[in-house]
Amino acid sequence: MKQPISAETHPARKRSLILRLGIFVFAVFMVITMGKLQIELIQKKDQLNAAKNQLEATELKIAELQNLLENGEESDFIERVARERLGYVYSDEEVYTDISGK
Repeated sequence: MKQPISAETHPARKRSLILRLGIFVFAVFMVITMGKLQIELIQKKDQLNAAKNQLEATELKIAELQNLLENGEESDFIERVARERLGYVYSDEEVYTDISGK
């Protein structure tokens, strides 16, 4: 009569189980790593888009200021800076603030 084959009597079966377990652990590790990398990639793309938008806005502002310097008078430039940066208005001018947030 034959004896049943067990992991103790067959070292190849024991190695096979360890190999399968090792491959499974490696696969789980790779899936988790790929997920983390995908999240990081999405965050970096968002940062890149924000930087591109900021660059575009800055370039637009530079072009506008350069156009004003080349084509406008100095008094126009001074008035615009006083209005935008310092919040100055003429004495007979009424200023309304939009509180709706739109």
